[in-house]
Amino acid sequence: MLDAARAWLERPQADLLPVPYYHVVCTLPAVVAAVAFQNKAVVYDLLFRTAADTLLTIAADPKHLGAKIGLTAVLHTWGSAMTHHPHVHIVVPGGGLSPDGARWTACRPRFFLLVRVLSRLFRRLFLDRLAEVHHAGRLTFHGALAALADPDAFAAHLAPLQRAEWVVYAKRPFTGPEAVLAYLSRYTHRVAIANSRLLALDERGVTFRWKDYRARNGAKGREWIKTMTLPADEFLRRFLLHVLPDGFHRIRHCVLFASATRAANIARILSLLTPPSPPREAAPEPEPAAIVDPPAGPACPCCGGRMLIVERFRRGEVPRLRPSAVGVDTS
Repeated sequence: MLDAARAWLERPQADLLPVPYYHVVCTLPAVVAAVAFQNKAVVYDLLFRTAADTLLTIAADPKHLGAKIGLTAVLHTWGSAMTHHPHVHIVVPGGGLSPDGARWTACRPRFFLLVRVLSRLFRRLFLDRLAEVHHAGRLTFHGALAALADPDAFAAHLAPLQRAEWVVYAKRPFTGPEAVLAYLSRYTHRVAIANSRLLALDERGVTFRWKDYRARNGAKGREWIKTMTLPADEFLRRFLLHVLPDGFHRIRHCVLFASATRAANIARILSLLTPPSPPREAAPEPEPAAIVDPPAGPACPCCGGRMLIVERFRRGEVPRLRPSAVGVDTS
């Protein structure tokens, strides 16, 4: 797993943008998580698509960002105690392309989108879509949930969720682009529990560390990090809760980062984020040398005309120019 994560980590480094990245989490309520466990492929896919559509819709609204964004989402189905807790971690740059694609629109510093607005839209979209797949007969129910096959019973089961607050939150930006990849690599190739959390295997069962997030706020130091011992069969049951359907993709890239257009979109964004180089000033052309007339020769005392000097030579030298004979008028 570590080698696979390292190999994955090396590939997307060239795609990082020089902007802050934000971490958004969308979580399914426990009532829906029970339905999801019996319908993993359908409900997990709904979770992915609805979380992405929620961010894309709010980001495109001019009242919030007014831009087309890209995102990478990673499915995570377990809590620290390996209970079934489906949610998606989403990493998104702090901005997007303007509708005409002509400029990069950045979000406000250290703030992405309103969590309350995200939560309400995520809740509405997900419940509407879950009702649609139930109506289409794409959900199956077994055991204690068998009665939910009836449409009225299913609607009544979900009715309280329309008023409940759904858990959606956005964390402040990562310290840098490299931290984005380091974070993603921890989730892309993980199983429900890391070996480092396993403490003992004995006649009592399996003992491991877990984080009690409910006690985190009031705990001192690391008191919220606790140990738990489960019988071996219960430990295995919890571990197997998180086996994904065959062929299901845990990582998805959306819109600007979708595979078909990813390279072109990133190149476009980088060109917008990179300030243009100042134009080079052309070197001034040298001014043509001024034409200087040769110094005038001495004037003739008779006519006043100037003597034209053809050549100068020292005494005893032979002149290089031999003027042709000039006739002398002796009349």
